[in-house]
Formats: sequence, structure tokens, C-alpha cells
Amino acid sequence: MVAHINTVAFLGIDVLPIEVQVAISGGLPTFAIVGLPDKAVAESRERVRAALSAIGLALPAKRITVNLAPADVQKEGSHFDLPIALGVLVAMGVIGLEDLSAYTALGELGLDGSIAAVAGVLPAAIAANASGRGLVCPGAQGGEAAWAGGADVIAPRSLLELINHFKGVSVIAPAVPSPPRGETSFLDLRDIKGQETAKRALEIAAAGGHNLLMVGPPGAGKSLLASRLPGLLPPLSGAEALEVSMIHSVAGQLEGGAILRRRPFRDPHHSASTPALVGGGLKARPGEISLAHRGVLFLDELPEFSRQSLEALRQPLETGRVMIARANSHVSYPARFQLIAAMNPCRCGHLDDPQLACGKAPKCAAEYQGKISGPMFDRIDLHVDVPAVDPLDLSAPPSSERSKVVAERVARARAVQQQRYGQIGGPTCNAEADGETLEAVAAPDADGRTLLTQAAEKMKLSARGYHRILRVARTIADLDGAESVARRHIAEALSYRRVLPGRSALVE
Repeated sequence: MVAHINTVAFLGIDVLPIEVQVAISGGLPTFAIVGLPDKAVAESRERVRAALSAIGLALPAKRITVNLAPADVQKEGSHFDLPIALGVLVAMGVIGLEDLSAYTALGELGLDGSIAAVAGVLPAAIAANASGRGLVCPGAQGGEAAWAGGADVIAPRSLLELINHFKGVSVIAPAVPSPPRGETSFLDLRDIKGQETAKRALEIAAAGGHNLLMVGPPGAGKSLLASRLPGLLPPLSGAEALEVSMIHSVAGQLEGGAILRRRPFRDPHHSASTPALVGGGLKARPGEISLAHRGVLFLDELPEFSRQSLEALRQPLETGRVMIARANSHVSYPARFQLIAAMNPCRCGHLDDPQLACGKAPKCAAEYQGKISGPMFDRIDLHVDVPAVDPLDLSAPPSSERSKVVAERVARARAVQQQRYGQIGGPTCNAEADGETLEAVAAPDADGRTLLTQAAEKMKLSARGYHRILRVARTIADLDGAESVARRHIAEALSYRRVLPGRSALVE
């Protein structure tokens, strides 16, 4: 008799169906696992052997062969422990095959027979539900799997508990979805003194999903401004929450099985490697840009990141996906993130203050900013100077406008965009609009087009820069409640565009 147990393998957030075939035959006692297993899967035989021994069962003194089909797909991860153990139990006659044929199983076994949490339960549950099967998963992740909806989820905490369930000795209660994470207390924009221009740019970035670069001396408040952005962004929609949670589930970072409802905010240190930032490594795991999908990636001290890491962001910033190509695998992850970056104008940070600037100014500024390529700068919609805070601003009372007030304006602008693009399909905010869609929704009036044409010529804007100006102007018009893009909206959008040294930004 050959036992057949359904399980899964992961290719990015895509789920591949895998069948675990177990046969017990005569011959010298051995336990072999075939079908391109990695080290963790190959070690499953020892965990299965110990787990069965812990519940009073011993492997028969025969030849046990486990085949993971299809055999030409690489199998990675400890989640194959549970389906292998169930296949062995079926082959031994402990559990009936008909009991398990309607389920997909995954989980890691402990030496005492416990079932430990694994990565990828949420996408596995969605795939099982789509194929009309139930899911057997670790007890700690039953609430996560239940978010797939409709699937029969069995979430035992031990192998013995699962055996008793299928034999009718006891019943495992149906899993219920874990409650979403509670509302986070966000930092308030009111705490930041001065920097009104930067606050306005932050509001525009939040309203349209635009990339933003802040340049200023140390202590000017760039990191403080970035940390206030999550409090301005609207919560994830239902579809977005499921998509983002699937990525975090595959990465093993979905805490307590609670689905995400707030947009991710990732702020990796500048020492992060390229695989850590864009994804990759031995098992092609999602990187920071995928974990920031539908949320914010904050890169502080931008020029201190390696040139290779920053250049690797260029394609995902345009396409919203990252393709990780390795000799043994090609994996694609979603990466539709909003880039917020901060940097000093030069290495010492005091370029505009002769009393504090180093002796290499202004040459050091060109060298320092030269670490960021022109194409990378071109992909950033908003560039804003964040000067040192005036002592008078520090001693002034706090601003009367709180993050809650700004967030309400942002929510209204986002609602307008959802209604607009919901009829067209594709983009979800102005930063994603392109091609004919952008021309249709962001076409400026005659005066605005004249101003934009003159600016494009004098500022030597690329085609990408030209369209990014239109996107930002459309967002500014949405914040104003305007139906069309006017000259004043184009003018404000142009004021946030970076001008290369030696070129005038003035437009007659």
C-alpha cells in the first residue's frame, strides 16, 4: 500500500501542490526521502522517528521510502515533517487514507510529538481552499489559516491530538480567525517644530503614494518626519491586507496569526546587504522591499547604503515587483512600496553653514551626493530641503494641526483616487498611474501645460520626470478638491523637483 498525503511547496508567495508518497516494503530497515529534498527535509526522518517514539509508536523494521512528487521541484523547509509523518501513519494502518485525502497538511514536528509553527500557512490555506480541501496546520497558526475563509481547518498542537481526532477519540475545535492587530498609537506630527514645507511634502506623499527624499543637516528632523508618516496613511483594504499578510506569512513574520491592517513601515539599517534589501539568500526569501509592499520603506542616511543595493531598487520602483534569479530558482515577489529617504547634503552635514562646514566644502557635497545615481534620483517624485530648525521655532508652542487632521485630508484624497481608478482598473493611487490613464486624469489646463513644457525644457526633465510632475500635481489637486490640474498645482509640483547643480529652476 502506498499512502498519498497532500502538502505544498512555495515559489515566492505562489503555492505549488506537492504529493507525499510513502511506501513500506520488505528489505533491510531503512528510511529514505527522495524527490529533491533540502537539508531540512532530509532531516525530517529523524524528527518523525523521534515524534512517533514519543507517542508510543515504533517504525516497522522494513524499508520505508518517501517520495516528494513532482520529483523535479526543489523541496525546502521543515513544514514537510507533518505530511511525512501522516503518510507513515497511513502506511502503517494507524490512520485511514480516506480521512486525510480531503486535507492539505504542513507543520514541523518536535521530538516530543508537538507540532511547531512554520512559514507560509496563510497562502497554503488559500490554495487548499481554492482546491476544495481542508488544511491541517500547527495549533498556534489555526487563527492565521482561518482567514482563508471556507476551508476546514484542523489545528492540532501535537501529533497524538491529531491521531485521536481522526480516530474519533476526541475532537479538535474548529479554528477561528485571529483578531487583527490592535490599533497602533502613532507619533503625532504636532510634536515637530517648524519644517512646514517638509510637512506639506509629507502630506502630499501620503495622499498620492509618492516617493520622497528629504535633504538636510543632522538634527533637522528628517527621521522624525518619516516616523510620522504611518499615522497619515489610510489602513489597508481587505484585498491589500490579505496580499501583504501572505508575504509576511511566507517570511515567517506574521505574529500570532493576526492579519495586518496597517500599512507596513520598514526601516532597515544602511549596512543591510542587497539580498536583505531586495530578497534572495539561500532560500530566496522576501527582502525589505517586499515586506514593505503596500506600505513604506524608509532609508535613512541614503548615500551610506551600498551602490549595488540602491541600484537594485530601480526596477522594483518602476514595476512594483522584484524578480530574484538564481541558478536553481527564479522567484518573483510583489514590491509596490513607497520609498521615503533621508540624507545629509554632504558627509559632515553642514554644507550651508560656513562655521560648521568642513574644509572640503563644497566639493565634498558633490562627491557625497554622487553616490546616488541620476536614474535613482529621477525615480523620486518629491525632493525637499529640511533646514536646521530655527531656535525661535523650538521655543514656540506646538503646532495646532495634529496628524489626525492631516490624515483626514489624506483619506479624502485617497477616496477620490479609489473612485477614479476603480472605474479604470489597475492603479490604486496617483503614484501608480501611467500612460493613457495618467494623461486622462492629470491633463493640466492650458496655462499649466505651458508652465510644465517650459519647466521640462529648462530643467532638462526626462520623460519619467515629466510624468512624475503630472502625478504629483494631480495629488495636489485632489488635496485641494479640484476637478482638474491647474497652473498652481503644476507650479507646486515643480517646486519639489530636484535641480541639478548649474541648472536654473526658474520659469518665466
